[in-house]
Amino acid sequence: MKDDIEKVTEEKEGKEEKEKDKDVISHGKQASKLSSAKQTIKSLGPGIITGAADDDPSGIATFSQAGAQFGFGMLWMALFQYPMMTVIQEICARIGLVTGNGLGGVFKKKYSKKVVLPFAGLLIIANTINIGADIAAMGASVRLLVPQIPVFITTLSFALFIIGSEIIIPYKKYVKILKYTTLSLFAYVITAIIVGGSWSQILVSSIIPHIEIKPEFATMFVAIVGTSISPYLFFWQASEEAEEEVAKKKIKEIGKGNPKISKKEIKLMRTDIATGIAFAELIVWTIIITTAGSLHSHGVTDIQSAEQAAKALEPLVKTFPHAGEISKAIFAFGIVGTGLLAIPVLAGSSGYALADTFGWKQGLNKRFKQAKVFYLVIAASTAIGLVMNFVNIDPIKALIYTAVINGITAVPILFAVMKISNDKNILKENTNGRISNIVGWLTFVVMGMSVVIMFFTWSSQ
Repeated sequence: MKDDIEKVTEEKEGKEEKEKDKDVISHGKQASKLSSAKQTIKSLGPGIITGAADDDPSGIATFSQAGAQFGFGMLWMALFQYPMMTVIQEICARIGLVTGNGLGGVFKKKYSKKVVLPFAGLLIIANTINIGADIAAMGASVRLLVPQIPVFITTLSFALFIIGSEIIIPYKKYVKILKYTTLSLFAYVITAIIVGGSWSQILVSSIIPHIEIKPEFATMFVAIVGTSISPYLFFWQASEEAEEEVAKKKIKEIGKGNPKISKKEIKLMRTDIATGIAFAELIVWTIIITTAGSLHSHGVTDIQSAEQAAKALEPLVKTFPHAGEISKAIFAFGIVGTGLLAIPVLAGSSGYALADTFGWKQGLNKRFKQAKVFYLVIAASTAIGLVMNFVNIDPIKALIYTAVINGITAVPILFAVMKISNDKNILKENTNGRISNIVGWLTFVVMGMSVVIMFFTWSSQ
């Protein structure tokens, strides 16, 4: 009898221990999943910043004009661009991650300095014009709310704040704050739902391409791909990935040493890129829907001012008192927030490109004393952009022309990026796969052909 009782007791204790083991394993798996999720979220950085910076004032103006001018006609471009943007930014990120070098530095290794200098020159010209147009748009947006303040004061203040912040505040801290200001762009998501229209038409327009053989359509096409697939983002992405390797102490400085990269790190980088670009293209899609539904449908087919662009957000707050002023405030906050994030990225990519070309010390994690010339290039690029505002230019049109310049500049740089990403001497086993090559070369062809068609339609007018 006693033996039976002991046997039952042992079996009971054995079952309890097994249940405890199962609980421990279960909790361990949950903890592991949670830890993995936290690590993935924590790893989101350069790609998210790239996505947010892509929807800069130039982008907002271009997408708004596309919606106002062509209604839902260019809505398909958001989905069409996503794989192209994701693949190109992933290639640039992989180059920076694997080599521990910026794009300019890798170009210099592959080609001579004589080839790299024109690339750097094209980039700096496009970036400086872009900075000038972005600062002008930020000044015009503030004037919507406080017309008493001269544009000279607002633009000068923004330029000085950006230069000072980049030199004094560690970029990691600066960008953490600014990333939240880009959440104002979700105002377009909500407005798009409100103004909507025929969602079956929106769905069809989002999937089936609509083409018009007109100079205006060709120009807008180049502007949209130019502001989305921009050279400054190529250089920025590669250098920021290299900066991450410096922060992790895998290399001493950008361009000095070959970091050991695991498959997991490449996978996390790709998640970061895919997430950032998805955010950017969601905003593109909703801005076009918003301006198509609120402006184009009411006969406004050409946005001439920041005030007209701000009107697109009025449906969001139409039941509120002073709806017009509130929509202006939301628009201004979005333009200023994205400008404060994008201008340092634009100026920073100019600094990286020249530092790579001439072998200067570089890095936004360095102090001014440690990389004087690098920071002086950033300051000069921003200052020259500011000076452009004292020429009589239309901020909205300047933003769209900037996007066109970026589209033209991107073509030769894309060719060089694709050649490098297939070079085993540089990337070893991390060269492009089949999909990356197909999408990457297709992007080059599409952008090249669109520029040719644009010039052809202009000349045939």
